[in-house]
Amino acid sequence: MNSNKQNANKAKAEEISRKEALKKMGRYAGMTALGTFMILNPKKAQAASPIDPGGFGF
Repeated sequence: MNSNKQNANKAKAEEISRKEALKKMGRYAGMTALGTFMILNPKKAQAASPIDPGGFGF
């Protein structure tokens, strides 16, 4: 019985406000967008791709 109270108190202590949650989500979204842009940057991707060897396009 005592462990249930401890778990409930621990869960309550870990709760965050809506404002904090939105702030964390915004940071995550920003970092994700930046990382995706860096990985998929078209100019760098084009520069790193090999020259078209010709052929049948397979």
